[in-house]
Amino acid sequence: MNTDRKSYNTTLRTDLIKKLKILSAETDKRQNDLIEEAIEDILNKYYKQQPEKTT
Repeated sequence: MNTDRKSYNTTLRTDLIKKLKILSAETDKRQNDLIEEAIEDILNKYYKQQPEKTT
């Protein structure tokens, strides 16, 4: 895991924030860790759908 950190600011729907806070409390994980996990999942989803390049 890359330990380099950089601040990144965005806005989220209020219902997602509420659910994120609940999930964070239920799983005893930091909200930031859950957001990073979600970003990794979506990147994997989209990059796996791309056809492989052939040379």
